Parts: sequence; C-alpha cells; structure tokens
Amino acid sequence: SKLESGEVVLEESPFNLNKIFEEVLVVIEQIAAEQNIRIVWEKKEITHRDLIGSPRYVKRVIMNFLSNAVKYNRANGHIYLSCREIPSEQPGMTTMEFVCRDTGIGMTEEFQKHIFEPFAQEHTGSRTKFAGTGLGMPITKKLVEKMGGTITFESEKGVGTTFVIRVPFKIDPDADKREEQKEVSEKSIKGLHILLAEDNELNMEIAEFVLQNEGADVTKAWDGQEAVELFRNSEPGEFDVILMDIMMPVMNGYEATKMIRSLDREDAKEVPIIAMTANAFTEDRIRAKAARMDEHVAKPVDVELLIKVIHKLVND
Repeated sequence: SKLESGEVVLEESPFNLNKIFEEVLVVIEQIAAEQNIRIVWEKKEITHRDLIGSPRYVKRVIMNFLSNAVKYNRANGHIYLSCREIPSEQPGMTTMEFVCRDTGIGMTEEFQKHIFEPFAQEHTGSRTKFAGTGLGMPITKKLVEKMGGTITFESEKGVGTTFVIRVPFKIDPDADKREEQKEVSEKSIKGLHILLAEDNELNMEIAEFVLQNEGADVTKAWDGQEAVELFRNSEPGEFDVILMDIMMPVMNGYEATKMIRSLDREDAKEVPIIAMTANAFTEDRIRAKAARMDEHVAKPVDVELLIKVIHKLVND
C-alpha cells in the first residue's frame, strides 16, 4: 500500500554493487545449500560498481527474485545469476542488467499473466507448500519501476524461469575519494597493542574478534589483578590503550585503573584507559573519571564508537 500511495521514497545514496551481492548471497546460498541447489555466478563485464541510488531497494529486489528462484526450484537444481553493464547514452549514468535463470517448476502460460498481481500464487496449495504471500513479485516490479527500470521474464512449465531486470543508476563520481577516506578511518586502530581486561568469556571473544578484525594486537587479562600484572611486566610504551571491564572478580576495573595509574613509570600516567560497563549511568561515569579513566563506553559495545574513541585518545 505504501508503494501504491507513493509513500516509498527513493534514496540517493552511494553504494557498491559487489557489496550488495555479497550480502544477499550469504543468505541465499545457505538456503539453497539446504535443498542442494547450486548457484552459478556467470561473470560479465562491469566497469562501474560504485553507484548512486537506493541500495535498500536494490537489495530487496535481488533478494526477492533469488529467493523465488530457490523456493520454486527442485532438489539438485541450479540457479544461474549474472549482472552486466549496459552503457548509457546519458553522461554520468549507466544501466545494470540482472539476469536470474532457474531450473525450477516454471509457470503455466495462464499464470504468467497474473504473476505481478498481489496475492497471486499458481497452486492452490502454494501457501502451505511454498510458504509466502504472493506479494514478492508485485513488490519487486513496483520497486524496479519506481527506480526507473524494467522487469521481464520467460518461463516454461516444468523447465524453469528466467527474470531480466534492468535498472538505470547514476555513477558515483566520488567513489575513489570515499575509498581513501574509508582507508584512513579503517587504519585508525591498525597495529595498536591493546590490553583487554574482561572476565566474561563470550564478551572477551567478541571484543577480541572485533579488535583483531580492525588490525589491532590484543593481550587478554581475565580480571583486574591480571591486567595490573600484565601492565607492570610490560615494556614502557608497549600498550597503546587499555580496555577495562568494570565488574570483574579479584579486582574490579576502578581498582585496577588506580593501581596502574600509581605505578612508578611514565606510561602508567599517560596510557589511555577506557571503561567498558553495562551500567551507563552518570555515577559510573563519575567513578570512572575519579579512577582516572579517560573514557567510558557502554555495553553492548558499539564497535564504530569504540574505534572512534580509541583513535581519538591514542592520537590526541
């Protein structure tokens, strides 16, 4: 109904086509594998992958026709997927053609006339057998048309269906600049040596993975006492930053921070210490400051925020 009333507004956002395909295929390949359906990616020539448009709707459209190709396929079937670029007459524009061909159950000629009608499903038992509303294709068609594109298909009962979707996009002129900015921000904690104090195994595993994923080097401490000892026995300047959980056995984060700050070495006074706590209340911030912690990050930790905080403290 939002589409009908024109409430759906197109975005003008920069996005990368490869990234959208990756995000969709991660989901679809898993569903396809359960039914032993192979997805074959047919590589075609694409010059512009950085585009401007509505990434959410592009993703929704690709997800819709791919999930149908899985749903109405047969066990051990195939889905052939390709994307090629059709150069545009208009400067700064290009057209992408997505083709999805499946070896599924196909459609009768009669049903092909109704595929884009809301709630249309070919088989009377479709709701139970294939689980769906019959809205996937009408929504896909409306979204494609809203983006200025076209959707066509060919289908043969018992043989399969091929969908061809063409959508025009603006080419992103600032893609290279954006990539450079991204690289700069990605480098923000690369190579930093971080002391991570956390007593919960799952939290430790997640935090360690996130930090290592961003290129940081992590040393683990399972309580405040261990964090103090690891810092005491480290070379001066070895740790660039300390992430300190507050609620820990043996010695809590506040006590551990006070102990580190009182050590008789230059870096003990200066090393940035960030509190990580599930209690983001004002008194916790006050206690963190009183213990001479530099910053306070609430759990569950927002990765981007944490990286921003570390980057700011280390580079100040």
